[in-house]
Formats: sequence, structure tokens, C-alpha cells
Amino acid sequence: MTNRYFMGIDIGTYSTKGVITDQIGTILCSKVIQHNIITPKQGYVEHDPIKTWWEEFCLISNSLIQETNINPIDIKAVGVSAIGPCCLPVDKECKPLRNAILYGVDTRAVKEIEWLNKTIGEEIIFEQCANALSAQAVGPKILWIKNNEPSIYQKAHMYLTSTSFIVAKLTGNYVIDHYTASAFSPLYNYKKQAWDSKLCEGIVKIEQLPQVKWTTDIAGKINAQSAAETGLHVDTEVIVGTADAAAEAVSVGVTEPKEMMLMYGTTHFMIGVADKPIVDPRIWAGPYLFKDTYAVMGGLATSGALTVWFKENFAKELIEKEKMGGENAFALLAKEVSNVAVGSNGIIVLPYFSGARTPINNPNAKGLIFGLNIMHKREEVYRGLLEGVAYAISQNIEIFDEVGLDIQNIFSVGGGTNNVCWMQIISDCCAREQWVLRHRIGASYGDAFLAALGNGTVNNRMDIKSWNSIEKKIKPNSVNTQKYKSLMKKYLELYCATKKLMD
Repeated sequence: MTNRYFMGIDIGTYSTKGVITDQIGTILCSKVIQHNIITPKQGYVEHDPIKTWWEEFCLISNSLIQETNINPIDIKAVGVSAIGPCCLPVDKECKPLRNAILYGVDTRAVKEIEWLNKTIGEEIIFEQCANALSAQAVGPKILWIKNNEPSIYQKAHMYLTSTSFIVAKLTGNYVIDHYTASAFSPLYNYKKQAWDSKLCEGIVKIEQLPQVKWTTDIAGKINAQSAAETGLHVDTEVIVGTADAAAEAVSVGVTEPKEMMLMYGTTHFMIGVADKPIVDPRIWAGPYLFKDTYAVMGGLATSGALTVWFKENFAKELIEKEKMGGENAFALLAKEVSNVAVGSNGIIVLPYFSGARTPINNPNAKGLIFGLNIMHKREEVYRGLLEGVAYAISQNIEIFDEVGLDIQNIFSVGGGTNNVCWMQIISDCCAREQWVLRHRIGASYGDAFLAALGNGTVNNRMDIKSWNSIEKKIKPNSVNTQKYKSLMKKYLELYCATKKLMD
């Protein structure tokens, strides 16, 4: 067989990453471009879809092709993933009408959520969509545009998410995968696995939403204009693609029921796979990437972002040392934390620094550092932050257990897996073993695999296991697990005691 190559590009909250692989998963080249979010005001989080999404896609694509010296005609398919769900209105030429409104970290649509819950009814929304409305939902954000930017609302031809915008630019076709569409609550009917015209009433016309397909379906082929901008060959196949977290899950082998991905990123995100629908108002549900598979999901609003915040505000001298050629600032903080005992000397942190996603789904939740005294040191506060994230993850996993999601294997991925101390804290707190894979480049690697699967070069989704093998396992310390059980009770009580003040 002649060499067949596959490109995967993922657009994240703070970076765009791309890879080229061959048909057996060998990474021939990878590229990363950093970018930032736009925060016009408190609770508003956006991206510039042209500069951040499209231009970086083109830069990565051209760079991968040039550095590998691969003939573009030998790149058989392209896979795309991106942050999601996002809300981007475009005109008839697919030109953005405003910046893209990002996923659950953007909490602007609180009033619209309340209005929809009253108008449609919370029970009806949950029954039809399998998800309660939260800051993650796209429907309220479209309604926010209608209420606050009526001129843009009138001009909108289509409402896209990040992945569907890139795919539309590449192929001229408006598509979205079932997994991402399920986060467009209350517009997507979980039972019918389709847009629901009745639930769309008063929010958006159904013809303004992209066509729903499966992730590995072929969305179309590279058109002449996008070929000129990306360096890709005309008629190269492009799959429908998916959200970054789902592509990341595939990248480490999460394709079958009883498997779960724990993503260490700007936020922590969990995807468990089931062979039947499982719904609960505290967590999210939707179809997974393949027919007859279902996803059960949980997510934190801050985790990696919280460690960045701490480093930039309370470890400035470590940043300066790193700039002068010294050790990585995060690595130095991890060393400090390794000497702190379980419980952070009485500090408990609620990690709700950008509101809270699952399971409390409260955009008004606030971050809290509890138990401080004048003797505390930086490393104790930092460990408290890491433990706060661990408590939040444990809270989600306990609910997964309650609803019958029988998770056997947890695959961990993302930049945070470089912090072995943090991984150990999470394993101890959750009493779960974590598996770390050889390739941890993330969603872009999953995109390349999904492209090969959609193209037909790879015949079985289980083949990702041969693409990416296990490198190490993080096993829980039973003594520490027992200590965390009592601390977890205090963590839960702390939110209950302060919720009214937060609101």
C-alpha cells in the first residue's frame, strides 16, 4: 500500500494544535500556536473566529505540509475538532457577524436560561434534551443575541459552532456532529437525535442550524478557495468532526462502553461511554461519536486555568527564573506541593472561579479559599487548589456511579498529566486508577484517527488501541483515599453553607 497520510487540527481555548500521521498512527509532524480569549466584560468569553480559528488553521496546515514535504495529494482526509459548544452567527457567505461566544465559561445568558425554563418548562426541556439548561447550552446564547443584538440576529443566515465553522470554510457545507449538537439545548431532541422545530420556536429557525451527521461522515471535499489558503489538495475529504473533548477522548482510546476520558486542560472534562442512554439532571448526556454509543459527561469551569491564575499572581519569581533559563515554574510549584500533606494543612478550596458546571450547574458559584491562617505557606494554598479540583472531579464520578455508568478504565490526557503529583491527588481522592498513554498530544491526534476511520483506511474504531499504547498507570494510595473521604464531606458542606451568599 502506498503511504496514506491524515491531518488532524484542533482549536482549543488557548492554543491550536495540528498533526500529520501515517495510516498506522505514526506522528510525522506536530505544530502548536498559542492564542488568547477575549473578555469584553465579566462573564463574557469570546474568540475572533477569523484570526483565532481560520487563520491559525491555515497556518498550521501549511506548516505541517511544508515541514513534512508530503505531497498534499497523499493527505487522504482531514479531521477537525474545536472548543464547543460555541455560538457563532454567520451571513450567507459564511462571514462571521460577531465574535464567537464560547462554551460554558461564558455565562452571559443567565436571564435567557431562566426565561426558557419558565416558558418551555424545565421538565419538558430535560425530558426532550436529556440536559438541563446551563451556561454550556447554545440555545440561550442565540436568544441572548436576539435580545441584545437584534441587528445581528436579523442578518444571521446560520448559527455554527467552532468545528462546523472550520468545516464550512473548507467544504462550503454546514454540518455538525450529533455529539456537539446535543449541547445546543434546548434545540436538539435527544430521543429523536435531531433538531426539534417545536423547541426551536422563539429562538431560531430550524433551517438556520447545520445538518446533523455522525462525526466520521464525510462532510465534503476541500474547495478551491480553501485549498489555496490551507495548502491542502482540492477534493481532499473532510470529515464532519466533533468537539475537542470528544476527539481528545478518542486520541487515548476511549471508544467503547465502560471507558472514560479525564481531560486535564484549561478545564477538566469527563466523558464516559455507555451502550444505552443514561440521563440525570446533574450531568450532561448525548450521543457519542459512533452510532449506538452514548456519552455521559461532566465538566469543571476551571482547573488548569486555576493553576495558571495562581502561578501568574503568586509565583512571579518562578516565572522570572523560567524566563532566565531556569526550571519550568509549574514544575517548581509541583515540587513544593509534594512536601505538603493530604488536606493542605486545613485549607479547602471551592474551584468555582468561573462559576460551576456539573454537577451543581451554577453560573453564580464563586471561588473560595477556606481555612486560611497566618501560618499558611504558598505551597499549602496551591495544593488546596489542586485538591479542590480533585474533590469536584470525585463529585462527578460518584454521580456517574449512581446513574449506572460502570466505568472500568480511566484514560487521562492533557497538559496537566505532566503534573504527576496532581494526578496522584486525583487518583487518591477518587479511589481510581488512571492510565496515561504514550501519545498525549491530544485532540488533533484523535482527529487524524477519525479522519482515517471516515476515509475507510482504518476499518475499526478499536484500532486506536494499536495507534496509542499505555505508558504508565497512576494507582490510588488507600491511606490517602480514606483521609480524602472525610475532607470530601467538608468540601460539600462548604458549598451548601455559602451558596446563598454566592447567588
